[in-house]
Amino acid sequence: MMFRSNVGRVDRTLRIALGLGLLALVFTGPQTPLGWFGLVPLFTGLFGTCPLYSLIGWNSGKA
Repeated sequence: MMFRSNVGRVDRTLRIALGLGLLALVFTGPQTPLGWFGLVPLFTGLFGTCPLYSLIGWNSGKA
């Protein structure tokens, strides 16, 4: 199943923080459009699933 939860609590927290930090670069700081890449870790953190983890069979949460 592709969208099974495979991101643990610590991993999710770090992804959300990283995503928000990168996304903030769009509006403050250097105002670079590269900050939009922050949506990827933000969404994977919020939804608790990572397609790359699914492809390689990795699970950072409890089994």
